[in-house]
Amino acid sequence: MAEPRPCALVPVYDHPATIGAVCAELSALGLPVVLVDDGSHAECAAELDRLAAHGHHLLRLDCNRGKGAAVRVGLAEAQRLGYTHALQVDADGQHASEDLPGFLAELDGTPEALVVGYPRYDASVPRSRLYGRYATHVWVWINTLSGEIRDSMCGVRLYPVESLNRLLARHSCGDRMTFDTEILVRWHWAGGTLRNLPVRVHYPRDGVSHFALWRDNRQISAMHARLFCGMLRRLPRLLARRWRRAPVEARP
Repeated sequence: MAEPRPCALVPVYDHPATIGAVCAELSALGLPVVLVDDGSHAECAAELDRLAAHGHHLLRLDCNRGKGAAVRVGLAEAQRLGYTHALQVDADGQHASEDLPGFLAELDGTPEALVVGYPRYDASVPRSRLYGRYATHVWVWINTLSGEIRDSMCGVRLYPVESLNRLLARHSCGDRMTFDTEILVRWHWAGGTLRNLPVRVHYPRDGVSHFALWRDNRQISAMHARLFCGMLRRLPRLLARRWRRAPVEARP
């Protein structure tokens, strides 16, 4: 693998109050920032124009297509610009910037790995969000026959750009909220190296969520059903991999 050249990748949809601080925190880590405007309204679009005028790289989608679509576009642009890795961070400022250097440190030992954040919540987390994630966790563990993916919904992750783009050329992984989970399951199926790192998460009282309850839950349910069928087709290979990785003393 080439000498690591990371950037930050931030998909943005209507977070005008937080995106400036997020960019400042990423710049303080020495990361160039690739912003993908996912069809934001005027106030946020103006803030993104201001950030672009200060040197951040801005892509603009003509309408709101969803987080998955924005990340795919951003990963393709990151590769075009010559970056080897993209640290994806959400635009809402929920994640502790002090925890991000740990993701970049993984480049020294395992640059081929996809490094995934798992949340360490404080008392601000809504109980519905906290407990609602476990349905997806269980399905991910079933569909991978593994507990290797600790959390598939956290918005902080370090992507090896070229490998991810090759995978996305075969599987788009959805345009909206399904993307974060499906890309990790398919990465696991493909035998990719994966690391999990903790990241502290705070939910501000006036935070903005773009989760559409009925639409996104319907798409997430369909994704889990589709991945379950994919797991069944891959079952012999996944079981063989699980057997190879099991300690000798744990085998029957």
